[in-house]
Amino acid sequence: MVMKASLQLKMGQSLTMTPQLQQAIRLLQLSTLDLQQEIQQALESNPMLETSEDDEQNEAEQSTEEAKDSNETAEESSPEPTADWDESENGPDWSSENDIPDNIPDDLPVDTAWDDIYQSAPAPAPKADDENDHDFETRNSPAETLQDHLEWQLNLTPLSERDQAIAHALLDAVDDRGYLTATVEDIHAGLMDDADEDPLELDEVKTVLHRLQHFDPPGVFAADLQECLLIQLNQLPPDTPWLRQARLVVTQFLHLLGNRDYAQLLRRSRLKEDQLKEVLSLITSLNPRPGDMVDQAEPDYVIPDVIVRKHEGRWRVELNPEIAPRIRVNASYAGLIRRADSSADNTYLRDQLQEAKWFIKSLQSRNETLLKVATRIVEHQQEFLEYGDEKMKPLILSDIAQAVEMHESTISRVTTQKYMHTPRGIYELKYFFSSHVSTAEGGECSSTAIRAMIKKLIAEETPKKPLSDSKIAAMLKEQGINVARRTVAKYREAMHIPPSNERKRLV
Repeated sequence: MVMKASLQLKMGQSLTMTPQLQQAIRLLQLSTLDLQQEIQQALESNPMLETSEDDEQNEAEQSTEEAKDSNETAEESSPEPTADWDESENGPDWSSENDIPDNIPDDLPVDTAWDDIYQSAPAPAPKADDENDHDFETRNSPAETLQDHLEWQLNLTPLSERDQAIAHALLDAVDDRGYLTATVEDIHAGLMDDADEDPLELDEVKTVLHRLQHFDPPGVFAADLQECLLIQLNQLPPDTPWLRQARLVVTQFLHLLGNRDYAQLLRRSRLKEDQLKEVLSLITSLNPRPGDMVDQAEPDYVIPDVIVRKHEGRWRVELNPEIAPRIRVNASYAGLIRRADSSADNTYLRDQLQEAKWFIKSLQSRNETLLKVATRIVEHQQEFLEYGDEKMKPLILSDIAQAVEMHESTISRVTTQKYMHTPRGIYELKYFFSSHVSTAEGGECSSTAIRAMIKKLIAEETPKKPLSDSKIAAMLKEQGINVARRTVAKYREAMHIPPSNERKRLV
């Protein structure tokens, strides 16, 4: 069998993503911080790109030099002020007389220090409360953790070397809430394994633990919630009202308090209702998670991409000018390109110029798309901006995609990690998209609006008889919103609102 080579001509269509399109899509889905880093990297790698601030800075430096030259010209026509030495401790006294102090020798050795011959004037005192002078270390230092806070107090506590080892073992067993993750017996057993000669007693560990339980914040190094609350109560002044009754409730009836069984609590504690209110007020003032008072996460700053404000009765949408520096092509470098030159240097400059134009065009496309999508969202959600979450309308990606004549994937990229600053706060663009629930009149109600209604109903409920999920569903149905009980429970849990039995209070 003989194989023959042949040529065939076929016609077809294929969709290919050019590098320019890939770059535009990549810039479109970047967040504000990522975009700033991308622009900075482009400025550093491409000599054809420059920021507009560079020209402003050059103009400012040029004006400063011109002012300096004019000052030097004016000084040439007037006598220079010299230092007239004063024998007092105030140092040199500047005057307009051309006198040279007599106590300065004419010739000084090369290695002579000026301060050895001529006393310098005292340095001016630092300005206090300067609004432009901030403590850099304070602003940029990482947040202090609970472990750091306890370690700092431990270093200030006079302890023997043996007790220091016990204290560090206890400190290692504390979690972020401030509770011990291991029992005292387990910690003692672990220290016994490391002991060489002198055996360690369990009472020694308990003694050190009792001392550490006086650290700040109150309630740390507790084994459970009951011990945490008792530690805080024991640190209160002895004359604190209802202190004895609070200890009784925490020690013997904490399970009833957790179940909101106030009737049983009144009967077993033999307290009247008004007395129990005062006791519960004291107990609720305590912190069940003392570690949260110290262990603070670093703040996560959000820079809005779009600013929405109301001007003369109309809502205006603007891009935030601070999200990224304004860049352009450097005219000086672009002027070095010669058309008919095919040298390596000229080819490099021509390629860099083309990449700079593509990059600037991609940024402009990103800004136009972002502004177009944000404008459509504001047009659709004007009632939310006017009245709040309860007036949020249902919105999906395809609605905006049809309005701006783009694909849903493009809308998804635009609304991811992009934020809008409104008079009601800063929201991610995806916040304005939500599913809907049908109403009795055949309309639609946004899930965001339903969550706001549920939150409002719970806030207005009677604490003695909180609303159940079924009751909330019935009340929403009276308003024309058909929502099931399990849907109410799902929305309530999403807002971190406890069920009705845990919301019951004695007031």
